[in-house]
Amino acid sequence: MALNGFLVSLLSGVASGISTDLVFFPIDTLKTRLQAKGGFFANGGCHNIYRGVGSAIVASAPSASLFFVTYDSMKIYSRPFFERHIRSEQGADTAIHMFSSSMGEIAACTVRVPAEVIKQKTQTGYTNSSYLTLKQILKNQNGEGLRRNLYRGWSTTLIREIPFTCIQFPLYEYLKKKWSQMGAQDERLPPWKGALCGSVAGGVAAALTTPLDFIKTRLMLNSKTIPATQIISTIWKEEGGAVFLSGIGPRTLWISAGGAIFLGVYETVKYILVS
Repeated sequence: MALNGFLVSLLSGVASGISTDLVFFPIDTLKTRLQAKGGFFANGGCHNIYRGVGSAIVASAPSASLFFVTYDSMKIYSRPFFERHIRSEQGADTAIHMFSSSMGEIAACTVRVPAEVIKQKTQTGYTNSSYLTLKQILKNQNGEGLRRNLYRGWSTTLIREIPFTCIQFPLYEYLKKKWSQMGAQDERLPPWKGALCGSVAGGVAAALTTPLDFIKTRLMLNSKTIPATQIISTIWKEEGGAVFLSGIGPRTLWISAGGAIFLGVYETVKYILVS
């Protein structure tokens, strides 16, 4: 990717990440408390819904930038390979967007996972601020080491994020492409239309991946690292299968509306910078 293209992705990602986290953090807090062991009210209810926002804001700019820089780069570099091996134009486009968004998520999660651990512990009352939560984690009181404590839920996060992004971004790009073909003279879709496409794609992906998000939340909130299969089995026996859909309403609402802002701001800033 050329330098100007790199900077466009970087700046657009910064703007979209911070905007989304600031606006929709309270909904994310409610979702986390619904999923936490003990239930909604035991973990804070509707009080202090911006608790933990510090870690989200600190991480949002670098994680969103890493995602879009990687995503936009991989779309360019992987296209010749997929077009060579997949004869269908739509099939090649879908494969390109699935691969590129997956690479973007892996890059973003190097920043996002530690921030998510800190944020979710703070949201559920572990301490009163992201800074205090980080200090507690750095004390390594459980003896598991900083890597395990800060990256707890890493594999489960990827197991959630990659299916999510493999649904969201191909659908997002497909909706944009189809809308731009509906009689428009200019192939560039206006940012507000891109925002609507992002909202639909994000809502669909969010609803379908809620059980994965639930498991990820429980793993991150656990005091010690345990296998995902063990925590799934325990939850199933103690709380039943329906609990895996806990938070589906707030999650779908948050990511659907958040997708409109996240991708809408990204498209707007990108539109301005390349005009």
